[in-house]
Amino acid sequence: MISQLGGVALENPYLPYPVRIDDIITETEDRNLKTFKFVFLNSEDEKKFAYTPGQFAELSVAGKGEIPIGIASSPTEEGFVTFTVNKTGLVTTFLHDMRVGDVMGIRGPLGNWYPWEEMEGKNVVIIGGGFAFTTLRSSIVYMIHPDNRAKFKDITVVYGARSPGMLLYKDELAAWEQRDDIDMHITVDATDDPEWKYNVGFVPTITEEKITSADDAVALVCGPPVMIRFTQPVLEKLGFPPEKIILSLEMRMKCGIGICGRCNIGDQYVCKDGPVFSLAQLKEMPSEY
Repeated sequence: MISQLGGVALENPYLPYPVRIDDIITETEDRNLKTFKFVFLNSEDEKKFAYTPGQFAELSVAGKGEIPIGIASSPTEEGFVTFTVNKTGLVTTFLHDMRVGDVMGIRGPLGNWYPWEEMEGKNVVIIGGGFAFTTLRSSIVYMIHPDNRAKFKDITVVYGARSPGMLLYKDELAAWEQRDDIDMHITVDATDDPEWKYNVGFVPTITEEKITSADDAVALVCGPPVMIRFTQPVLEKLGFPPEKIILSLEMRMKCGIGICGRCNIGDQYVCKDGPVFSLAQLKEMPSEY
């Protein structure tokens, strides 16, 4: 919907684009994490929803509310957009009960994104934990696309979950592991599965073991706050300068456009000025993240 203000056409920032659920994948053994594939009802809306890996959107369910979720698909995947949703409250519970073919809304894209131009020609280290791996999944798919892979040097990924059954995107993890242009390090906090062939240990510990150099590298980090807090000193110890440690604070967001004031850190709004910040930027802000 377009409104007029002083003769200037303005997009209504609160009006979501109508989308249809095209597919639903249950990701984890507890069934609390599902990936939803959406297609836009109007092709023009799909064109307007031009996003970059690292951004988020608001998933809107009529009569229930909306929730901010990182975009899990990559702009190189055309014709649809995906989100992985954790069942935690009213809106997410209702969404988990919806079915393929149901119609809802998406508002966005919102926020900033990972510094892709600055990352070109550099090694990229991706560190993720739990269901916050969504925008990192978007980033990996974007980087390994044939049109983009030559823009980046070595790609190293450390991704962890509480247990094997809580890992996201299992088929893709297996496929990435088979590639010779990406170095995968999958880990779980603990497991009694005798067939588990990957790492056991917390993400910061595995990061310190597997990442051997910060030379000409940028690190992208997204995960639970405790994981982020303990991963920062590991990366600094490895030699990553604060401006090369890029963090996503998407878990703090609410309205998405800086109106509700629930996500501010000092004078910065995570939803509008972020959710992506360098550690150098965060060091200049109050220690609330």
